Amino acid sequence: MNTQNNTRWEIKKLVQDDIKLISALQPDGWQDITPTIEFYTRSSFCFPMKLLLGGEIAGIGTAIIHHDVAWLAHIIVHKDFRRKGIGGFITQSLVDHPEVKKCETIYLLATELGTPVYEKVGFETESEYLFFKDVRIEKRSNASARIKPYEAKFKTQVAEMDNMSSGEDRIFHFQDHLLNGYVYSHDEIIEGFYLPTLGDGLIIAVTSSAGLELLNFHLHANEKVVLPKENLVALNYLHENGFKEFSTGKRMRLREKRTVKLENIYNRIGGNLG
Repeated sequence: MNTQNNTRWEIKKLVQDDIKLISALQPDGWQDITPTIEFYTRSSFCFPMKLLLGGEIAGIGTAIIHHDVAWLAHIIVHKDFRRKGIGGFITQSLVDHPEVKKCETIYLLATELGTPVYEKVGFETESEYLFFKDVRIEKRSNASARIKPYEAKFKTQVAEMDNMSSGEDRIFHFQDHLLNGYVYSHDEIIEGFYLPTLGDGLIIAVTSSAGLELLNFHLHANEKVVLPKENLVALNYLHENGFKEFSTGKRMRLREKRTVKLENIYNRIGGNLG
């Protein structure tokens, strides 16, 4: 609980009964946030919060836990309550959540405007993501023969590749998406995987051939790509084909730095910037 300008701020758990009120916080230019917030309220590894001001929801935020890593997401302040320090207060409240305190590292994605808010809490910029839209690559008649539907025998390799690339143990988060996924393999060894139903369509690859083939496969049905600046192979490919990023966002970190290989990410999972 906090008192600011003689007004009481109160942080509470966001529950499913609050979902009908969430549309009032919908930021301009974002996809409908309601399905994602509803997902947070029913997921055991997500911890959504609401900030009440005079009994009204003035802001929200969520912590998503991947074992010893937390991601802070959908930190949103109602347009009528901005510039009061609420965004920073929600961020600090998430950092202080008992489950988040157990985590070694905390991440979030920030806009240019949001960056100073998170810096005050202690976050530092670790990398940058580049956002592309309206990407139309000439479609091929057939995808690479090395792109095959996912099979259970590949699960261990997928988990190891993702852990090596992201520095996180998050295979449990993939369970509902693996059977709709694809791998790029050679002699039963996978060089990359693609989960089209997970967020914006996660692509991880350890070779450029696998990454670009899976990226092209993704672009058969999608026109959006988000890449970390470290993936020069994919960025050069898009730039050489005449596409330029329309926006950027900062990947920010609090606490322990982890070993990651962001150059292996050919499309991120997803998430809006705050």
